[in-house]
Order: sequence, then structure tokens, then C-alpha cells
Amino acid sequence: MNYSEEDFRENEKTKYIYPSYEELLRKEEETRPLLEDGEMREITEEELKNLELQKSKLWTEMSEILEKEKTEEEKPRALILEIAAGAGGDESSLFAAELANMYQSYALKNNCSWTKLDESVSDVGGYKDVAFEVKGKGAWDIFKNEMGVHRVQRVPDTEKNGRVHTSTVTVSVMPIRKVKKITILPSDIEIETSRSGGKGGQNVNKVETAVRIVHKPTGIAVRRTTERSQVKNKESAMEALQAILDQMEEEKFQKENSEAKREQVGTGDRSEKIRTYNFPQDRITDHRIKTSWHNIPKIMAGEMGEIIEALNSGKTGDTDEDEGE
Repeated sequence: MNYSEEDFRENEKTKYIYPSYEELLRKEEETRPLLEDGEMREITEEELKNLELQKSKLWTEMSEILEKEKTEEEKPRALILEIAAGAGGDESSLFAAELANMYQSYALKNNCSWTKLDESVSDVGGYKDVAFEVKGKGAWDIFKNEMGVHRVQRVPDTEKNGRVHTSTVTVSVMPIRKVKKITILPSDIEIETSRSGGKGGQNVNKVETAVRIVHKPTGIAVRRTTERSQVKNKESAMEALQAILDQMEEEKFQKENSEAKREQVGTGDRSEKIRTYNFPQDRITDHRIKTSWHNIPKIMAGEMGEIIEALNSGKTGDTDEDEGE
């Protein structure tokens, strides 16, 4: 947390606190000369110590405000939420739709936008899979802990004997981040020039207009010969190199997202569950924090704030009851 006085003066949240810090600096400056007075020295030292403590406290307070703000800025403001039916056939697809409605309701209540990107609907009207884009300041904190296998236990409407069926739905949450444009440093490239071959007359053959640029960190080489000017060929080669490196970064980003998604949802098996929705017992249990909540209809209607808050706080309870298969 290496911040400067300038940082505190310019920030919208700390610029109202900073004048108090300046006042302490002024008092400190006025008090320090009294150290020369033998009779006042002891009192002055105590006063300076007290001023230093107050300054330190304010500095820490302002630094923590900027640090929190920095952390908030680094959080993705948009994400892709994907929900897919797992084990359990039709019942799984129906619950996938219910889960999507629950998330949508909660997201909208928290001022997040909700856009459907793609869907595959099952024969019974549920989702085989569906993807949404969620945008908003608090979107990441809402959904970051929802990734994984969600298990539902209930009696399907088509079940004549009243047996409880167990099925699963997988949820993946992928942050949307802008892929940074690769910066090509002058020290990272090697530029070679040569005479262009082929048609073009004397200018093309006798003047070194051809340009070959090698990007040393990756070994990528781009050659341009079509322009009659070395400068233009260099510009064209640099543009091509930039495009290639940016594309590589995009592919790397997409690969990392795909791998992250696989890690989030696993195989979708019942044993990999992060949460169980037990309808007969009116209980939702998050197995990671060993905590349960009741009133499933209310939660499925979008009132899931207590679950989100408990997961974000990281508090572990002692009410985890692992229902049987």
C-alpha cells in the first residue's frame, strides 16, 4: 500500500479526509520548535508522539480506502453464466430452468443486467444448457461461488410411486475480461531489410524495400515486400505482427477459460456436488461451508441473499446434512 499524499488529495473518497491529515502536519510543524525549550521538552515530545499516532492512523485509513477501491476495480464487471443439465434426464433440465430463473431474479434485484446468449431446450421445456451474460458492479461477488455441481432431490410430477429422484445441474461462471493488447517493445524485435524480388523494375530490385521483422520472445517472423517503400513495408509488417500476437493472446485467454470451466463442473456426477436442494425436507445445504437454509420456494424465487452472504464471508456452520442418493 505505497500511496502518496497526492493520491489522497485526488481521490474522491479520501480528499475529504486528507485536510485532517494536513492539519496534523501543521500542528506538528508548529510544535516541533518547542523541543528547544528545556522546560517544555518532555511535554512537547509527548505531544509530537500523539500527533504521529494520529497521522499514522489517518494514513492507514486512507490507504485502506484506496486499496479497497483498487480491489473493486480489478473485479470483473461482467461474466458468462452457463447452466447445463447433468445426471437425471428431464428432471435435471427442468431444475436447470428453475435455477436460471432464481439467478435472474436475484441478479435483477441487485441492479445487474441479464442477457440470454444461447439456449438448448429439452422436450419437457427445461434447459439442456443455457448461457447468460451478467453485467454489474456486484455481479462477480454474486456468482463467483455458484460454479460447480448442484444436486436436487425431489419427487418428479411424473413419479407415480412418490419416490424421490436425485439429479444434477452444472453451473460454470467465466469472467469477461478485456484481452490486453500485446505491447511490442523495440528491444523485442529485430528488423532486417533486403531487396525485393519479382516484378517492379529497377526500384524494386536495387533498393532494399523488403522488410522482415522477427519477434524475439516468440520467434514469429513477418516479411513484407509488396510496397515500393521500406517504411510502408515496415508499417505493414508491424501491423501483421501485432495482429498475430493479439490473436495468440486471445487464444490463450480462451484456452484458460475452457480449462477453468472443466475444473468448475467436473463430470457433473452427483458425488461432486457443492450444494443440495432437498425439496421433501425443505432444505438447501451448501456442503462447502456446511450450512443449511429452509424455505426453498422463497429462495428459488430469488431470495438467496443469505446464501450469497454466507459464502462470501467464508463462515462455516455445523448444520451440513449430506442427504443420501
